Amino acid sequence: MIRLERVSKRYPNGREALTNVSFFVDRGELLFITGRSGAGKSTLLKVIALLERPTRGTVTINGRNIGALSARHIPAFRRQLGMVFQDHKLLADRPVFDNVALPLVVAGTPFKDIDKRVRAALDQVGLLGKERMLPLELSVGEQQRVGIARAVVGKPPLIVADEPTGNLDPDLALEVMRLFRRFSEVGVTVLVATHDVHIVREFGSREIVLTSGELTGGSADPLPSLVASR
Repeated sequence: MIRLERVSKRYPNGREALTNVSFFVDRGELLFITGRSGAGKSTLLKVIALLERPTRGTVTINGRNIGALSARHIPAFRRQLGMVFQDHKLLADRPVFDNVALPLVVAGTPFKDIDKRVRAALDQVGLLGKERMLPLELSVGEQQRVGIARAVVGKPPLIVADEPTGNLDPDLALEVMRLFRRFSEVGVTVLVATHDVHIVREFGSREIVLTSGELTGGSADPLPSLVASR
């Protein structure tokens, strides 16, 4: 589903956040992207989500070179993926329902469909019945689940999550990761950037390791004959 070929990203200040990164992600796979803070994990997810364009190399998703997309086609592309952040990025003055519904509203979805899909998404993350609560009335773990509901409400084939368990205690972190595994089991491709080695060991999914922007460990491709190139 996703293929990166010799992808590099250099920022205007001269810092190279990614250097010749190559790997493949299969459809429905749960993949961990690990490495220390500053290793390039967030930049890698931004490149895949087209929040940043690579300086060199090719990112292909579903057979399409996303680097060739024009600016006017980027919003439509982003509606095909869900993003989960460590700090939730919820609207504090809007209830849970409005936060989850936001991607559907932006996409122009009819209200009768929005109501049904928001409730279904909240049910998936165990928050049905809390639609009218404000984010600050929820626990940290519940806020993160609202962020996950918002990411999946549009039924995207791809979810990218940047340190989604960074602010959670170990039990809540496992709970959130079980949600991601459940999505992958029904065919959603899930990429999780994390520095939590305990989470990675607990779930046993494939892992790639970044060090100073370079792919230095893990299995870069589920096919043994293919090796990540530097």
